[in-house]
Amino acid sequence: MSNSHLSESCFFCKITKGEIPSFKVLETDLNYAFLDIGPLAEGHTLIIPKYHCDRMDEVPDEYLQEILPLAKKIAKALGVVDYNVLQNNGKIAHQHVFHVHFHVIPKPNEKEGLIVGWPRVEQPKDVLQKVADNLISKL
Repeated sequence: MSNSHLSESCFFCKITKGEIPSFKVLETDLNYAFLDIGPLAEGHTLIIPKYHCDRMDEVPDEYLQEILPLAKKIAKALGVVDYNVLQNNGKIAHQHVFHVHFHVIPKPNEKEGLIVGWPRVEQPKDVLQKVADNLISKL
């Protein structure tokens, strides 16, 4: 596969090109999976497209279409019952490396793995209907 869709300055692009070492666990023509060097739990793996984009909505569909099957394969190989698949877009959404990446994070117990706070806010049904209608009109 050509490196024409990769960035010369991106840390993750350099990993896919073999310029920076990684603990590779899986690779396809379109995607690359490797262990996170700052794992939240043993086996915490990142899946990255071999296509440089900051945000998921910029990645060509052919790269994205195999990411969830790869995440599933990795989750099964980890042998844990509980795990998270996480993907962040943008600084305020907690993205730290600006190359699209998906985390597969084992949750072996209450203390290891991803810890999430979820500030849930109930919405009236009419508000939810307006949001759904607006979204549907743009799809």
